[in-house]
Amino acid sequence: MPSKSEQLSVFPAFFRVEGKVAAVFGNGDEAFAKVRLLLNTKVRIVAYADRPEADYHAYLIANRIETVRQGFATDQVQRAVLVFAATGQAAEDRAIVDAARAAKVPANAVDQPDYCDFFTPALVNRAPVAVAIGTEGAGPVLAQMIRAQIDQLLAPSLGRLADLAISYRRTVEHLVPKGAARRVFWRRFFSGAVADAVANENLPQARRVASELLQSVDKVQGHVWLVGAGPGAVDLLTLRAQRVMMEADVIVYDALVPQEIVDMGRRDAERLSVGKRKGCHSKSQEEINDLLVYLGREGKRVVRLKSGDPLVYGRAGEEMAALRVAGISYEVVPGITSAFAAAADFELPLTLRGVASSLVFTTGHDLTGDVLPDWASLAVSGATIAVYMGRTVAASVAARLMQAGLPSETTVAVIENASRADRRLLHGILRDLPDLQNRDELMGPVMVIIGDAVAGANFELSEPLVRERARSEEFARS
Repeated sequence: MPSKSEQLSVFPAFFRVEGKVAAVFGNGDEAFAKVRLLLNTKVRIVAYADRPEADYHAYLIANRIETVRQGFATDQVQRAVLVFAATGQAAEDRAIVDAARAAKVPANAVDQPDYCDFFTPALVNRAPVAVAIGTEGAGPVLAQMIRAQIDQLLAPSLGRLADLAISYRRTVEHLVPKGAARRVFWRRFFSGAVADAVANENLPQARRVASELLQSVDKVQGHVWLVGAGPGAVDLLTLRAQRVMMEADVIVYDALVPQEIVDMGRRDAERLSVGKRKGCHSKSQEEINDLLVYLGREGKRVVRLKSGDPLVYGRAGEEMAALRVAGISYEVVPGITSAFAAAADFELPLTLRGVASSLVFTTGHDLTGDVLPDWASLAVSGATIAVYMGRTVAASVAARLMQAGLPSETTVAVIENASRADRRLLHGILRDLPDLQNRDELMGPVMVIIGDAVAGANFELSEPLVRERARSEEFARS
């Protein structure tokens, strides 16, 4: 449920106005703007203008808009379903709104939010498709800026494509089973060869392709997307990830994926948590593999949502192997891995010319065995080491790297909740790293980055890893 700060004070809706009357009162630019907006619809416009300005008057005549050359009278609102008070005179506009409200007709007074029963949106028109942007009267310039961006995103042919879809709607309802099969049909209709033919103004070809789509409808095959949700910030989710989440029948997600991202899927999609945290495994990896296979065989289109990138410590390899054996198609949708987000938070160069030319991803658990990993020697030669899930084994990481020959003064950066608003940044040197185990306040995922390139980071927003050093640095600044 949205928080109070996320709730709108208005309910967005589209009124049926074809053949009905919208009354616009005013003589100048304000009334002119409302009439232009209303001409996007099939409403019957009646302009009440006793002394219309020249350009407005010419526009009314050119567009054959019914014009009443009289001043305002209360009975003029009786036959309208919408009233626009746009005289430019605040008191007169309020009187018009009062009359409309008395007649139980919704009214809008230009530039007087308290006298608006509804707000006029910035409109992107691809009839019968419409996108309306509202700011509750607070920011019309902002609404126009958003409108311009959306206008660029939507193909000019979208309206013609939607008209064609309307002509096929009943046939599709009769021939294509409700549910996944029907959603797949419409996705292909709106994004494939049919849309291309409409864009090329070849309507006969569009109809042929649409008919072929109908004839080829069969049992929908299951499909799985292995999707990287990124490090946590919602706006770091990729556009492709967002698109496939809107296509999925089921979203299978891990514990580290923020709820805000899980909620970005289709409202009617089933959501299954298979969250795994240390000491609290709700499902084993084998159970997750079996679940994905089962859903795929049921014909479901599934998003397997993982924190970061699915191919970096996401155990995607096991899931892909299970899907291949079962003969279920799948696709990997990359995400931003935590190391990159952590480096961005610290303004930290992971590679640095003349200092570090290679990068190693690892987990602290790789350093807990008896045999030192091969990559440990790379650290000594200048590689940057990004350690995932490293808080509880920080002491072991530091000891083994120093054993391998890495200087104890090597700079380290520690980031909790990379990319998120509640992120926390710590800095120090390699011999400080064991102190990380004592930081019980670090409850979120922790990334540790080690190497000479780390010294190029911006430490202004971070605090020292060792508390005693923090106090001495604070004393030195004072």
